[in-house]
Amino acid sequence: MPLAPVKPCPDAPVSRALCAAAGGLYLVIILCGVWSEGVARAGLVTPGVPEATARAIAAAPGLWSLSIAADLTMLLADVAIAAVFLRLFAASSPLLAPLAFALRLVQAALIGAALLPLTLAPSLAPEAQTYALSLHSLGYDLGLVFFAVNCAVMAAMLRRAGLAGRLLPLALAASGAVYMTGSLTALFAPPLNAVMQPAYALPLLAESAFCLWLLLRALRRPRATPQTA
Repeated sequence: MPLAPVKPCPDAPVSRALCAAAGGLYLVIILCGVWSEGVARAGLVTPGVPEATARAIAAAPGLWSLSIAADLTMLLADVAIAAVFLRLFAASSPLLAPLAFALRLVQAALIGAALLPLTLAPSLAPEAQTYALSLHSLGYDLGLVFFAVNCAVMAAMLRRAGLAGRLLPLALAASGAVYMTGSLTALFAPPLNAVMQPAYALPLLAESAFCLWLLLRALRRPRATPQTA
């Protein structure tokens, strides 16, 4: 009879190494995602004024390309962190860990596909450029539907493993609710989506806290093993 998987000690060297890898990758995801969408492209795109957006993109082609490169870096880190989490939680959540892995890969695939219109945007007329930006935004929101479920699954895995108390899993689950609500309103009720934009501060704080928790756990010294007589 095959043996059931053994839950690894949270302080084992392999777990600490995986936490370090996950924390580092999460930091890359946060920094690249925030910079590409919230800083670089936000400074070039003027909502409702296609001509101004076209002029800004034409004046800064390098910055536009760097923003797409940052998104590609984020997606590569997303795929890598999916594999790390699969390994980290495989023993304690043998069913949920593959589900979280699959959800994160689907999210990465959809957001990656949504980058295609951005690569064409600089060569398009202002009206077509607006359409390309809208396609990217919708593709991103569609990807976040899957990431919202991933957040809920991650919260459940953390609680099941008993590694992070109650507050962090609760914050991740709430982040999933924000992502899901934001994506569904963006896809089906855009006026409501505009109202809930401040709520995205919660996922940013929760995921930053998760990143910090992973890094600190990786740095924590292992507990001493009691000596047997």
